[in-house]
Amino acid sequence: MYNRKDPKVLPMRDGVGPSCVVTPSQGGGSLLDFLAVRLPLVSRADWQRRMLAGEVVDEWGVPATADRPFVPGLRIYYYRSLPNEPSIPFEEAVIHQDEHLVVADKPHFLPVVPTGAYLHHTLLVRLKRRLGLPELSPVHRIDRDTAGLVLFSTQRATRGAYQALFRDRTVHKVYEANAPWRAGIAFPREHVSRIEESPQFFRMHEVPGAPNTRTHMEVLERAGDWARYRLAPVTGRRHQLRVHMAALGLPIWGDAFYPEVNDPPPGDYSRPLQLLARGLSFTDPVTGEERCFRSERDLLPLGALTAG
Repeated sequence: MYNRKDPKVLPMRDGVGPSCVVTPSQGGGSLLDFLAVRLPLVSRADWQRRMLAGEVVDEWGVPATADRPFVPGLRIYYYRSLPNEPSIPFEEAVIHQDEHLVVADKPHFLPVVPTGAYLHHTLLVRLKRRLGLPELSPVHRIDRDTAGLVLFSTQRATRGAYQALFRDRTVHKVYEANAPWRAGIAFPREHVSRIEESPQFFRMHEVPGAPNTRTHMEVLERAGDWARYRLAPVTGRRHQLRVHMAALGLPIWGDAFYPEVNDPPPGDYSRPLQLLARGLSFTDPVTGEERCFRSERDLLPLGALTAG
């Protein structure tokens, strides 16, 4: 029986675990033929090179060879490679580590997990490499553009207990955001709406229907036309806080998606989204301790914000 923990399957390398692809139920030719068609961004010659180097194996840890026949329903493991990956010139901090948990303080612009053009320059891979924890896994996510706290589980045995905290909404999450001030909008307030994926798959939007999102909002400070807001999401939909603020006519400063798409060019770090995952608090389901973590990062001073 297949065992994902079997050490014969490719180990973590430089903080990166192997990727996996499963052959379909029907097919022919060789495994090399399948890989060259299924994953064409890697050339056929490079697949051959990887096979000769022992970097492509099946679920039993048996090295794949260029002439090995196609086998339906077989898991194939290989190392993902991004030779032109953009560098992220900002560093994460670890503010807590114990037997079960790691709490990281993420900078703006750094993705939490490998995605798209990012592999080594992601929070997960950096921490695996730095801490030597092959089973490290995020218990929740925040956007690449958002800075602040991310909770990680260090081991499979207790991971489900921490994931349940977020599923059951028993984690108290607090964010801070810099956004415009409007005298006609009363605070504190609770924003409730229904959010779904928009026709632009990378954005969300509010639609009619039964609410599926809820955010508590209050003003922490104000300076002229700008204010710093405390946002406490009860639910955890993608881009929830960004969508809720934009729906009020208070888009968060530096938001490249809301209310309109205005993505900066690659390598432009001049307008970091002014959204910070400031705090996480919960009762630890494994130890019973009361946990309270606070980001040590800061948003821009309100006086430094400009329009446009």
